[in-house]
Amino acid sequence: MARRPGPSTRLKLTLSYAGVVLVTGAVLLAVVWLFLLRYVPDNSQGLLGISPNRYLLSRVFGRAAAVTMGVLLVLGLGGGWILAGRMLAPLTRITAAARTAGSGSLSHRIRLEGRQDEFRELADAFDGMLERLESHVAEQQRFAANASHELRTPLAISQAMLDVARRDPDGDHDEVFARLQAVNSRAIDLTEALLLLGRSDRGNFARESVDLSLLAEEAAEVLLPGAEERGTTLDVTGGAAPVAGSVELLLRMVTNLVQNAVVHNLPEGGTVTVRTATLGDVSELRVENTGPPVPPDLAPTLTEPFRRGSERVRTDEHAGAGLGLAIVQSVVRAHGGSLDLAPRDGGGLTVTVRLPRTERTSADQTA
Repeated sequence: MARRPGPSTRLKLTLSYAGVVLVTGAVLLAVVWLFLLRYVPDNSQGLLGISPNRYLLSRVFGRAAAVTMGVLLVLGLGGGWILAGRMLAPLTRITAAARTAGSGSLSHRIRLEGRQDEFRELADAFDGMLERLESHVAEQQRFAANASHELRTPLAISQAMLDVARRDPDGDHDEVFARLQAVNSRAIDLTEALLLLGRSDRGNFARESVDLSLLAEEAAEVLLPGAEERGTTLDVTGGAAPVAGSVELLLRMVTNLVQNAVVHNLPEGGTVTVRTATLGDVSELRVENTGPPVPPDLAPTLTEPFRRGSERVRTDEHAGAGLGLAIVQSVVRAHGGSLDLAPRDGGGLTVTVRLPRTERTSADQTA
């Protein structure tokens, strides 16, 4: 936005300092004039016939006052300019850092030295903002690169299968069509997951009262056939856990957690336990599953987009894009909650979601 040029802040402060000095000097001279010279006799002989009269003193005092005001003006302007420059020096560094960040360089930091004051507080806040912004931009760049790679893979597979089918017109086209359908379905699922992740990150959704226990039962009902096929026991227990949020996003969050627990489990005889509860002003959802041991340093990284973990990679038909827990974290963050992942004793993972609790309305209780 274009602005008309105006006086600098340093000039304004200088004029303000000089004005204060002049006003102070004028007040002092006025006090001398009013409370000293008024007691000097105004006659030709002066006081006791030997001291100067008021007229002479006024002339001498007037010249001295004019010189004094001139000196005060020079000192006020010069000293004010120096003081204003020293006071505004941190602001100049902050402005330079902001321009550097505006040009695309987010690695620069102000690191303003000295004791804590308003400028140091502003510089520290600006440094913190740059650090968070740089981390966010780096995360988005990694996400974009990984998303491009994941989307390119099914397209490349489809292209390769089409090339093979074109070179061999007499081949088994039914098998090619089946594989193409599977690859296309994977690409569609990945695209929908990316869209859902972006929507939850923006947080632009309507909120309503939702019971996590009902969502857990619904997700378990949908995933039960797959769990039984794998020989995994799926158990849902607990009481009502009301929260305020999007039914669609929260259902996807619960479904992803339960599906993740079913897929990354023991080959046979595994268990998945889903519990819901209310603890004070927080509603809690806990999903616990058996499975291979999870290294403690690996668990916190599983929420990163496209992060599958070397100990949790699946090569069967249930292999995902690595967005399940990333979507869970995004949904939890959008609803003002917290997500905790911890290795389970004996193998497997325990995932705990805590969301702000909301009181159930009378209509919900009646239903």
